[in-house]
Amino acid sequence: MPTYSSDSENESNKNKPVAKLFGRERPLHAVIGGARVADVVLWRNRNVSAAILFGVSAIWFLFAVVEYQFLALLCHVSIAAMLIVFIWSNGAALFDRNPPKIPEIILSESAFTKVASTFRVELNRLLTNLHEVACGKDLKLFIMVIASLWVLSMIGTYFSSLNLLYLGFLCIFILPALYERYEQDVDKFVRRRQRNLRKMYRRFDSEVLNKIPRGPVKDKKSS
Repeated sequence: MPTYSSDSENESNKNKPVAKLFGRERPLHAVIGGARVADVVLWRNRNVSAAILFGVSAIWFLFAVVEYQFLALLCHVSIAAMLIVFIWSNGAALFDRNPPKIPEIILSESAFTKVASTFRVELNRLLTNLHEVACGKDLKLFIMVIASLWVLSMIGTYFSSLNLLYLGFLCIFILPALYERYEQDVDKFVRRRQRNLRKMYRRFDSEVLNKIPRGPVKDKKSS
């Protein structure tokens, strides 16, 4: 009976340092970006992270559960904001308070230009990567992308776009923080599963693939 692993191999694997997930070498905070976005995603500032999670959850609840229409919500929020500014502006003199100071330019031209330029660069990068994958230069990556898009399309048939976006937001907002907290346990678990999959593949290769009869390989005659 063929052997697929030995005790010495297992002992050596135990003594090796636990490999990081996806083979990364940098800390998770640096991989995400190392800026304020990483602090929010990894819950370094819990008040800001909790406020963002609560706000996005409230928006999802209004649109997905209550089935609030976007135009109606926009109008109601605008009405409420205008009423608050109206009452504050006209009642400030009665209570000896300063009226609200609303800036004339809420979104500066430079900020809008920077956001548009960043979006253009990222969109061009995405289109370039899709073009390289579609050309078939990396067959493995091409198959993985096709399979991922197919799985995503199957998921989209059972979930609405809003629910799917909210589920993706929860995964981005919760899973990295949980992974950072239980990083060693997750890395050990993933490494153990990878080792088991390699053993299963070697067994399948030796018991099934190698027993498939193959014809002789004929050399092509050059004309």
